[in-house]
Amino acid sequence: MEEIPVKVAVRIRPLLCKEILHNHQVCVRVIPNTQQIIIGRDRVFTFDFVFGKNSTQDEVYNTCIKPLVLSLIEGYNVTVFAYGQTGSGKTYTIGGGHVASVVEGQKGIIPRAIQEIFQNISENPSTDFKIKVSYIEVYKEDLRDLLELETSMKDLHIREDEKGNTVCSGC
Repeated sequence: MEEIPVKVAVRIRPLLCKEILHNHQVCVRVIPNTQQIIIGRDRVFTFDFVFGKNSTQDEVYNTCIKPLVLSLIEGYNVTVFAYGQTGSGKTYTIGGGHVASVVEGQKGIIPRAIQEIFQNISENPSTDFKIKVSYIEVYKEDLRDLLELETSMKDLHIREDEKGNTVCSGC
């Protein structure tokens, strides 16, 4: 069986204003010059990439996503999976907020990747490209196609196809 390379990154967001007002404390710290974090007093975890509370959208994109986009342009399938509890910063990292009003430095992974992919396509007019995109939210055990807002959560299913690939049907 072919090995599937997976890289895991963690991004620690700063406390929100309301958290500071309620005297919440930071519970996750980066160990300097390592790819490790400490949760609480002594629980240490190691990741492929660690981004502290002062990390930028640009750092996250250039380190984690840009290599995937370059592989995508070469014909490989890529997946970016954002995981975390509600309020942990997934939407900000992925999208950067409301797309119409986002300043350049605040753009998230999706707008940056789209811009880079279509820039590459426009620079290579003699190459044929076929683009297929999914944007799926998994909440509890429900799936939602974020590109088709009319799709009910029950219409989507994760299955294995005849080639052994994991696919989301109905999106």
